[in-house]
Amino acid sequence: MSFVSHLYRRFAHLFHELAAFGTIGVLNFIITIGISDTLHLGFHVGPLTSFGVGTIVATTFSYFANRFWTFRHRDRSGLGREYVLFFVFNGVGLVITWVFIGFTHYVLGIHNGLAFNVSQIVGTGVATLFRYWAYKKWVFLPPAAPPVDPHTGLPEAEEPVGGDAAPPPPRVPAGQTVKRVR
Repeated sequence: MSFVSHLYRRFAHLFHELAAFGTIGVLNFIITIGISDTLHLGFHVGPLTSFGVGTIVATTFSYFANRFWTFRHRDRSGLGREYVLFFVFNGVGLVITWVFIGFTHYVLGIHNGLAFNVSQIVGTGVATLFRYWAYKKWVFLPPAAPPVDPHTGLPEAEEPVGGDAAPPPPRVPAGQTVKRVR
């Protein structure tokens, strides 16, 4: 077996996950740039506002595409919890990109369309690295993660180890029920 095929077999899940994440990212980028360029360059809306509107629209698409394609193999910890965290981390990504756009527009004083688009591209690239890490860490939990309380969004407390402790209940993906046999 060649070294390359061994590496591929070992990291195939990661390659597929990154490919799906990248594909969704390209589509989101097209949505965001299309909306922000239309608003900023066509209707003369401010650069930060126009990018913010484009990001909000793309984020909604992105959540559902990532939940049901990129991270479909990961545990579901509740649509509400995931959606809120997803938007929070996209908000952080938005601020990261705003820093690049604002610096170009307001500090450097470059107001042309090329500078606006370059600052969006660079800022989005940096923000994408942050978002991928945050989604894997906090939004779309790995199958081995502790169960999450659907009401609080926090991991459930583990039972103390000892003679009187009952065995933990089985992990059940969100939306499914367990039939108990008595």
